[in-house]
Amino acid sequence: MTPEPRDVSPLLRPSAVLGEGPDAAVPEHYGAPLREQRRLLRGRAVVDLGQLEVLEVSGPEARSWLTTVTSQVLTGVPVDSSLSLAVLSPQGRVEHLASAVVAAEETVLLVLDAGARAGLRRYLEMMRFAARVEIPDRDDLRVLGATAPAAEVLPELGLPEAAAVWAEDWPSVAPGGVAYGPDPGDAVATVLTLLPAAELAALPWHGEHLAGMSSWEAVRIASHRARFGREVDERSIPHELDLLRTAVHTAKGCYRGQETVAKVMNLGQPPRRLVMLHLDGSQDVPVRPGGEVRLGGGEGTGGKVVGTVTSTALHADLGPIALAVVRRAVPIEAELAVAVPVTTADGAQDAVWLDASQEAVVLPREHGQRPSTAKL
Repeated sequence: MTPEPRDVSPLLRPSAVLGEGPDAAVPEHYGAPLREQRRLLRGRAVVDLGQLEVLEVSGPEARSWLTTVTSQVLTGVPVDSSLSLAVLSPQGRVEHLASAVVAAEETVLLVLDAGARAGLRRYLEMMRFAARVEIPDRDDLRVLGATAPAAEVLPELGLPEAAAVWAEDWPSVAPGGVAYGPDPGDAVATVLTLLPAAELAALPWHGEHLAGMSSWEAVRIASHRARFGREVDERSIPHELDLLRTAVHTAKGCYRGQETVAKVMNLGQPPRRLVMLHLDGSQDVPVRPGGEVRLGGGEGTGGKVVGTVTSTALHADLGPIALAVVRRAVPIEAELAVAVPVTTADGAQDAVWLDASQEAVVLPREHGQRPSTAKL
């Protein structure tokens, strides 16, 4: 069952078209999605990410304890450092994923996808034991996304002082990380700015200040970046989504799921792989997450279902693009077909099939030279 995200109000309602799924609380766009996307890419607009949830972990042992119970190393990194981290199941499945900012010597702020905070808090409270940490929700903070810190993007708006800024150097491989595919050719490093929610809501927002979630998702998809609320399911292991690049420190000490991470990285291949799809835009039908991906043509042509579309967007330069999780055995160069459900004139349900070409995100790993990793 998908958790319910908390209620939030958009920063600007006039002309706002609200999103769907995990983004239903914030605008998908404000009437001109491609112009908004251009402003975002030029560093002239921010995205209202009010659906994202913030969790604080604070106390004398906050960083050492998080290092113990997650896949990342937070001890010894400077204050204001930005990291990604995951919590894995004992079988190595991705259970939680967060963007982490070391906001102070004894404070880490975790930014999570809509509806994901309660589950992570339950896990952390279960693992706290005698650790000297506190784990409060931070609903007093709201997240803005951009290609630079929000105060630099909108200096004229008079934004309040940020509680923290998360600015990871994507797609660079983080310390202890391993890339499972090539760097994306159209990557854009994005920044999350955490600001006081009440003060943000009181500012005089105008349409030119903001871009919608459709712009944010287009940038994310073109950057080959997996999202917890879209790409992760109950079977996901980090290798399939290129999460070892930044979210899993492969050379740290023991953590839950480490055996699966090490075995697949050193000896095997992930059973599925993330891929970016360039979609045929000639039929002008919107692709939605959940659509079937087939190898060998659409339904009626003998094509075989090999995966599922997880995220979609219309990119200002690349056109219609998507992320999908497909079986490992699908040839890298193979042409695919994606299903778009449609309703016919008589009310029946049918599907339009769009041709799709692949852009590799995750590739088979060569095991000739194994990376240094902690012993099990």
